[in-house]
Amino acid sequence: RFYQAYANRGLINRNLGNPEEALQDYNMALKISPRYDVAYIGRGNVYRQAGQLDAAMNDYNQAIGLDTTDPRAYHNRGLIYQKRGNHAKAIEDFSTAISLSPNSAEPYNGRGISYVAMNDDENAFDDFNHAIELDGRLAESWANQALIYERRGELKRAYKSYSHALQLDPKYQPARDGVARTRGAVAAN
Repeated sequence: RFYQAYANRGLINRNLGNPEEALQDYNMALKISPRYDVAYIGRGNVYRQAGQLDAAMNDYNQAIGLDTTDPRAYHNRGLIYQKRGNHAKAIEDFSTAISLSPNSAEPYNGRGISYVAMNDDENAFDDFNHAIELDGRLAESWANQALIYERRGELKRAYKSYSHALQLDPKYQPARDGVARTRGAVAAN
């Protein structure tokens, strides 16, 4: 009857690539404790990774409806809004995630991407730079910063940031693509 143990095992199963077992564990945790926000968030993550966005959205909404203070519910719901092209709602959710966990770089990256989609490069740039300040080891943050440099026509700076992202994660495709696009600017000088 220890619902937290089921949710913890659900997380382990999800991380091990066993989504069916993870769902069973999260469902058992929720059967024991129907108001356990962590289990809704965890199950929502399994659904989101499986591309079942409506089911994931329902679980994140359920957790938020329980007045969760867990920023992951807002961050992950923001990712779904973003994927669906609803960037205003995504920005709202990323902002809430930031207010609940101001030292986490991921929501700044998420919000910045939605700002880019809305052609608000200044706010995007601020968010990407802040994400780098919080955790300079995330290739995504550096590639996002580079994207803004590239959009501004600052191709040398873009190349430098894309290259740094690639050093952090040689398999990160946006960085690889960015280096290929901006390499010529550096070679020209």
